[in-house]
Amino acid sequence: MENFFSYISKPVSDEELQFWIDSNDICHQKLELFEDFTKSLVLLIYKTYLGDTEGQETNISITEEDNLKHFEWCWNKTIENFIKEGVFFSKKGEHKEFIRSFFEETFYKQKIKEVKMSLNKFFDEVFNLDKFPTKSDLDLLTSIYKTLDKSLKVSLQ
Repeated sequence: MENFFSYISKPVSDEELQFWIDSNDICHQKLELFEDFTKSLVLLIYKTYLGDTEGQETNISITEEDNLKHFEWCWNKTIENFIKEGVFFSKKGEHKEFIRSFFEETFYKQKIKEVKMSLNKFFDEVFNLDKFPTKSDLDLLTSIYKTLDKSLKVSLQ
């Protein structure tokens, strides 16, 4: 139990962070790009989602299929926006499934509005290496980084 608590709460040292960066071949420009990509997707999902009926006069319900279509549209639009900037991500693949399942659980199926609306802050924290990340944070960031890196079609190094 003590090891788990340390894993999720104890910040890594500067030496451990540098070792993680070196051993995972982390490029700071790609890290910034992947943060921009995820936060762009979050912003587009927030701005265009019509599924919350709380406080509205109509009781139109949004189905899982509607949510999937919304995610697909936001995903494709985000990819297209990055293509306009000369950055090419694959439209399909492991990265899409990884991110889609994350949004399905933390946004589309989420009942607690505060959690649903905290995704931007969540990604701020995940990508912020200056805040003394924990090993748990670095594992999550490694998963996101490597998954998106495999789908990137241009080299930024």
